Amino acid sequence: MDFLRPATWADALAAKAEHPDALPIQGGTDVMVELNFDVHRPPALLDLNPVKELATYDTADDGRLRIGAAVPYVRLIDELGDRLPGLAQASRTVGSPQIRNRGSVGGNLGAASPAGDSHPPLLAGDAVIEVESAARGARMIPATEFYLGVKHNALQPDELIRAFWIAPATGAQYFSKIGTRNAMVIAVCSFAIALHPEERRVGTGVGSAAPTPRRATAAEEFLANELDWDGRTPFSVSAAQRFGELVKEAASPIDDVRGTADYRKHALSVMARRTLTWAWNDYRANRIAGKEAS
Repeated sequence: MDFLRPATWADALAAKAEHPDALPIQGGTDVMVELNFDVHRPPALLDLNPVKELATYDTADDGRLRIGAAVPYVRLIDELGDRLPGLAQASRTVGSPQIRNRGSVGGNLGAASPAGDSHPPLLAGDAVIEVESAARGARMIPATEFYLGVKHNALQPDELIRAFWIAPATGAQYFSKIGTRNAMVIAVCSFAIALHPEERRVGTGVGSAAPTPRRATAAEEFLANELDWDGRTPFSVSAAQRFGELVKEAASPIDDVRGTADYRKHALSVMARRTLTWAWNDYRANRIAGKEAS
Protein backbone atom coordinates (compact mmCIF):
# COMPACT_ATOMS: atom_id res chain seq x y z
CA MET A 1 0.00 0.00 0.00
CA ASP A 2 1.38 3.40 -1.03
CA PHE A 3 1.30 6.32 1.38
CA LEU A 4 0.86 9.78 -0.15
CA ARG A 5 1.43 12.88 2.01
CA PRO A 6 0.84 16.15 0.13
CA ALA A 7 1.80 19.36 1.86
CA THR A 8 -0.77 21.68 0.25
CA TRP A 9 -4.31 21.51 -1.09
CA ALA A 10 -3.03 21.84 -4.66
CA ASP A 11 -0.68 18.92 -4.06
CA ALA A 12 -3.54 16.89 -2.59
CA LEU A 13 -5.71 17.46 -5.66
CA ALA A 14 -2.82 16.53 -7.95
CA ALA A 15 -2.18 13.35 -5.97
CA LYS A 16 -5.87 12.40 -6.08
CA ALA A 17 -5.96 13.01 -9.83
CA GLU A 18 -2.92 10.77 -10.32
CA HIS A 19 -4.16 8.13 -7.87
CA PRO A 20 -8.01 8.20 -8.00
CA ASP A 21 -8.16 4.96 -5.99
CA ALA A 22 -6.23 6.52 -3.09
CA LEU A 23 -8.30 6.67 0.09
CA PRO A 24 -8.18 10.04 1.89
CA ILE A 25 -7.35 9.89 5.59
CA GLN A 26 -7.40 12.71 8.12
CA GLY A 27 -8.56 11.75 11.60
CA GLY A 28 -8.61 8.08 10.65
CA THR A 29 -11.46 7.27 13.04
CA ASP A 30 -13.32 5.32 10.33
CA VAL A 31 -10.52 4.44 7.95
CA MET A 32 -8.22 2.84 10.51
CA VAL A 33 -11.01 0.68 11.90
CA GLU A 34 -11.69 -0.73 8.43
CA LEU A 35 -7.98 -1.27 7.82
CA ASN A 36 -7.49 -2.99 11.18
CA PHE A 37 -10.37 -5.37 10.49
CA ASP A 38 -9.28 -5.85 6.87
CA VAL A 39 -12.66 -4.62 5.64
CA HIS A 40 -11.03 -2.36 3.09
CA ARG A 41 -7.53 -2.47 1.64
CA PRO A 42 -7.04 0.50 -0.74
CA PRO A 43 -4.03 0.64 -3.07
CA ALA A 44 -2.94 3.92 -1.46
CA LEU A 45 -3.68 6.21 1.45
CA LEU A 46 -3.82 9.96 0.88
CA ASP A 47 -2.86 11.65 4.16
CA LEU A 48 -4.46 15.10 4.35
CA ASN A 49 -3.16 16.04 7.80
CA PRO A 50 -0.43 18.39 6.49
CA VAL A 51 -3.03 20.43 4.53
CA LYS A 52 -3.59 23.12 7.14
CA GLU A 53 -6.32 25.05 5.32
CA LEU A 54 -8.68 22.10 5.79
CA ALA A 55 -8.65 22.76 9.56
CA THR A 56 -9.84 26.38 9.35
CA TYR A 57 -13.21 28.11 9.10
CA ASP A 58 -14.44 31.59 8.24
CA THR A 59 -17.57 33.58 7.51
CA ALA A 60 -18.50 34.25 3.89
CA ASP A 61 -19.90 37.53 2.57
CA ASP A 62 -23.43 36.09 2.65
CA GLY A 63 -23.11 35.28 6.36
CA ARG A 64 -22.75 31.54 5.97
CA LEU A 65 -19.98 29.66 7.73
CA ARG A 66 -17.44 27.91 5.54
CA ILE A 67 -15.98 25.13 7.66
CA GLY A 68 -12.96 23.14 6.52
CA ALA A 69 -13.40 19.40 6.13
CA ALA A 70 -10.81 18.67 8.84
CA VAL A 71 -12.13 20.95 11.60
CA PRO A 72 -12.54 18.40 14.42
CA TYR A 73 -15.74 17.85 16.36
CA VAL A 74 -14.26 19.31 19.54
CA ARG A 75 -13.76 22.67 17.82
CA LEU A 76 -17.27 22.61 16.38
CA ILE A 77 -18.50 22.20 19.97
CA ASP A 78 -16.20 24.73 21.63
CA GLU A 79 -15.89 27.41 18.95
CA LEU A 80 -19.06 27.14 16.85
CA GLY A 81 -21.60 25.63 19.23
CA ASP A 82 -23.36 28.96 19.79
CA ARG A 83 -23.89 29.42 16.05
CA LEU A 84 -24.53 25.77 15.11
CA PRO A 85 -26.24 24.27 18.17
CA GLY A 86 -27.74 21.30 16.35
CA LEU A 87 -24.43 20.24 14.86
CA ALA A 88 -22.70 20.81 18.21
CA GLN A 89 -25.23 18.58 19.95
CA ALA A 90 -24.61 15.84 17.40
CA SER A 91 -20.85 16.30 17.73
CA ARG A 92 -21.05 15.71 21.49
CA THR A 93 -22.47 12.24 20.84
CA VAL A 94 -19.57 11.17 18.59
CA GLY A 95 -17.41 8.54 20.26
CA SER A 96 -15.02 9.43 23.06
CA PRO A 97 -13.08 12.67 23.69
CA GLN A 98 -10.17 11.16 21.76
CA ILE A 99 -12.41 10.51 18.74
CA ARG A 100 -13.91 14.00 18.92
CA ASN A 101 -10.41 15.45 18.89
CA ARG A 102 -9.56 13.57 15.68
CA GLY A 103 -12.82 13.02 13.81
CA SER A 104 -14.47 15.63 11.59
CA VAL A 105 -17.57 16.30 9.54
CA GLY A 106 -15.46 15.93 6.39
CA GLY A 107 -14.62 12.38 7.39
CA ASN A 108 -18.28 11.66 8.20
CA LEU A 109 -19.26 12.94 4.75
CA GLY A 110 -16.56 10.90 3.05
CA ALA A 111 -17.65 7.70 4.78
CA ALA A 112 -21.32 8.47 3.97
CA SER A 113 -22.61 5.98 6.53
CA PRO A 114 -26.37 6.29 7.06
CA ALA A 115 -25.60 6.27 10.82
CA GLY A 116 -23.19 9.23 10.70
CA ASP A 117 -24.10 11.65 13.48
CA SER A 118 -23.41 14.87 11.59
CA HIS A 119 -25.68 14.09 8.64
CA PRO A 120 -29.11 14.91 10.19
CA PRO A 121 -28.14 18.42 11.39
CA LEU A 122 -26.43 19.13 8.06
CA LEU A 123 -29.68 18.26 6.28
CA ALA A 124 -31.83 20.22 8.73
CA GLY A 125 -29.54 23.23 8.37
CA ASP A 126 -29.44 23.20 4.54
CA ALA A 127 -25.70 22.57 4.37
CA VAL A 128 -23.83 22.56 1.08
CA ILE A 129 -20.69 20.50 0.50
CA GLU A 130 -17.73 22.05 -1.34
CA VAL A 131 -15.71 19.50 -3.31
CA GLU A 132 -12.91 19.98 -5.80
CA SER A 133 -10.82 18.21 -8.41
CA ALA A 134 -7.65 19.28 -10.15
CA ALA A 135 -9.23 18.89 -13.58
CA ARG A 136 -12.67 20.49 -13.13
CA GLY A 137 -12.23 22.80 -10.16
CA ALA A 138 -14.71 23.26 -7.33
CA ARG A 139 -18.39 22.48 -7.23
CA MET A 140 -21.09 22.81 -4.57
CA ILE A 141 -23.34 19.88 -3.67
CA PRO A 142 -26.40 20.40 -1.45
CA ALA A 143 -26.48 17.92 1.41
CA THR A 144 -29.79 16.63 0.08
CA GLU A 145 -27.97 15.49 -3.09
CA PHE A 146 -24.74 14.28 -1.50
CA TYR A 147 -25.83 10.88 -0.16
CA LEU A 148 -26.42 8.35 -2.95
CA GLY A 149 -26.47 5.01 -1.12
CA VAL A 150 -25.08 3.07 1.81
CA LYS A 151 -21.55 4.45 2.23
CA HIS A 152 -21.77 5.97 -1.25
CA ASN A 153 -21.59 9.71 -1.84
CA ALA A 154 -21.67 12.04 -4.85
CA LEU A 155 -17.88 12.48 -5.13
CA GLN A 156 -16.18 11.71 -8.42
CA PRO A 157 -13.03 9.53 -8.20
CA ASP A 158 -10.69 12.52 -8.50
CA GLU A 159 -12.56 14.80 -6.09
CA LEU A 160 -11.87 15.65 -2.46
CA ILE A 161 -14.09 17.31 0.13
CA ARG A 162 -12.72 20.75 0.96
CA ALA A 163 -15.39 22.29 3.23
CA PHE A 164 -19.05 22.51 4.03
CA TRP A 165 -21.15 25.67 4.07
CA ILE A 166 -23.97 26.26 6.53
CA ALA A 167 -25.78 29.31 7.84
CA PRO A 168 -25.67 30.14 11.56
CA ALA A 169 -28.86 29.17 13.33
CA THR A 170 -31.67 31.75 13.24
CA GLY A 171 -33.94 29.61 15.41
CA ALA A 172 -33.80 26.71 17.82
CA GLN A 173 -32.06 23.50 16.78
CA TYR A 174 -32.01 20.07 18.40
CA PHE A 175 -30.48 16.66 17.76
CA SER A 176 -31.58 13.38 19.30
CA LYS A 177 -30.07 9.93 19.01
CA ILE A 178 -31.08 6.45 20.16
CA GLY A 179 -28.34 3.95 21.01
CA THR A 180 -27.63 1.05 23.30
CA ARG A 181 -25.91 3.48 25.69
CA ASN A 182 -25.41 7.24 25.98
CA ALA A 183 -21.87 7.50 24.64
CA MET A 184 -19.45 5.84 22.21
CA VAL A 185 -22.24 4.14 20.30
CA ILE A 186 -23.43 3.94 16.70
CA ALA A 187 -26.93 5.36 16.34
CA VAL A 188 -29.83 2.96 16.11
CA CYS A 189 -31.58 5.99 14.65
CA SER A 190 -31.23 9.75 14.97
CA PHE A 191 -33.16 12.91 14.20
CA ALA A 192 -32.42 16.63 13.89
CA ILE A 193 -34.72 19.63 13.68
CA ALA A 194 -33.94 23.26 12.86
CA LEU A 195 -36.39 26.15 12.96
CA HIS A 196 -35.95 28.79 10.26
CA PRO A 197 -38.30 31.51 11.54
CA GLU A 198 -37.32 34.15 8.98
CA GLU A 199 -38.51 31.77 6.25
CA ARG A 200 -41.31 30.35 8.40
CA ARG A 201 -40.23 26.79 7.81
CA VAL A 202 -38.68 23.82 9.56
CA GLY A 203 -35.71 21.69 8.49
CA THR A 204 -35.34 18.03 9.44
CA GLY A 205 -32.78 15.26 9.14
CA VAL A 206 -33.29 11.52 9.65
CA GLY A 207 -30.31 9.24 10.30
CA SER A 208 -29.72 5.49 10.47
CA ALA A 209 -33.24 4.72 9.26
CA ALA A 210 -32.83 4.42 5.48
CA PRO A 211 -30.09 3.60 2.94
CA THR A 212 -29.07 7.25 3.14
CA PRO A 213 -29.62 10.13 5.56
CA ARG A 214 -32.68 12.05 4.41
CA ARG A 215 -35.10 14.83 5.20
CA ALA A 216 -38.72 14.31 6.20
CA THR A 217 -40.11 16.75 3.65
CA ALA A 218 -43.80 16.00 4.22
CA ALA A 219 -43.30 16.62 7.94
CA GLU A 220 -41.55 19.92 7.18
CA GLU A 221 -44.38 21.07 4.91
CA PHE A 222 -46.97 20.12 7.52
CA LEU A 223 -45.30 22.17 10.26
CA ALA A 224 -44.70 25.22 8.09
CA ASN A 225 -48.48 25.68 7.88
CA GLU A 226 -49.27 24.46 11.40
CA LEU A 227 -47.00 26.57 13.60
CA ASP A 228 -47.90 30.04 14.86
CA TRP A 229 -44.71 31.82 13.87
CA ASP A 230 -45.75 34.89 15.85
CA GLY A 231 -45.15 32.74 18.91
CA ARG A 232 -48.49 33.50 20.55
CA THR A 233 -49.69 29.93 21.00
CA PRO A 234 -48.14 26.51 21.53
CA PHE A 235 -48.74 23.83 18.94
CA SER A 236 -51.39 21.24 19.65
CA VAL A 237 -50.78 17.70 20.84
CA SER A 238 -52.43 16.40 17.70
CA ALA A 239 -50.06 18.47 15.53
CA ALA A 240 -47.05 17.07 17.37
CA GLN A 241 -48.37 13.54 16.94
CA ARG A 242 -48.98 14.11 13.24
CA PHE A 243 -45.47 15.49 12.83
CA GLY A 244 -44.08 12.37 14.48
CA GLU A 245 -46.12 10.15 12.18
CA LEU A 246 -44.89 11.98 9.09
CA VAL A 247 -41.27 11.68 10.22
CA LYS A 248 -41.81 7.96 10.78
CA GLU A 249 -43.30 7.61 7.30
CA ALA A 250 -40.22 9.28 5.78
CA ALA A 251 -37.99 6.46 7.04
CA SER A 252 -37.38 3.11 5.38
CA PRO A 253 -35.27 1.23 7.94
CA ILE A 254 -34.20 -2.39 8.08
CA ASP A 255 -33.87 -4.99 10.82
CA ASP A 256 -30.27 -5.43 11.93
CA VAL A 257 -28.23 -6.26 15.03
CA ARG A 258 -28.82 -2.79 16.49
CA GLY A 259 -32.60 -2.70 16.19
CA THR A 260 -35.67 -3.65 14.23
CA ALA A 261 -37.31 -1.54 11.56
CA ASP A 262 -40.45 -1.17 13.69
CA TYR A 263 -38.44 -0.01 16.68
CA ARG A 264 -36.58 2.56 14.58
CA LYS A 265 -39.83 3.97 13.22
CA HIS A 266 -41.36 4.22 16.67
CA ALA A 267 -38.22 5.85 18.09
CA LEU A 268 -38.15 8.40 15.28
CA SER A 269 -41.74 9.44 15.94
CA VAL A 270 -40.92 9.93 19.63
CA MET A 271 -37.71 11.86 18.93
CA ALA A 272 -39.51 14.04 16.38
CA ARG A 273 -42.20 15.01 18.89
CA ARG A 274 -39.69 15.66 21.66
CA THR A 275 -37.25 17.73 19.62
CA LEU A 276 -40.11 19.75 18.14
CA THR A 277 -41.40 20.47 21.64
CA TRP A 278 -37.98 21.55 22.88
CA ALA A 279 -37.34 23.72 19.82
CA TRP A 280 -40.74 25.38 19.86
CA ASN A 281 -40.60 26.08 23.59
CA ASP A 282 -37.23 27.76 23.07
CA TYR A 283 -38.58 29.76 20.15
CA ARG A 284 -41.65 30.99 22.02
CA ALA A 285 -39.59 31.85 25.11
CA ASN A 286 -37.21 33.92 23.00
CA ARG A 287 -40.11 35.66 21.27
CA ILE A 288 -41.73 36.53 24.58
CA ALA A 289 -38.44 37.71 26.06
CA GLY A 290 -37.81 39.87 23.00
CA LYS A 291 -41.22 41.50 23.26
CA GLU A 292 -40.78 42.19 26.98
CA ALA A 293 -37.36 43.73 26.38
CA SER A 294 -38.76 46.06 23.73
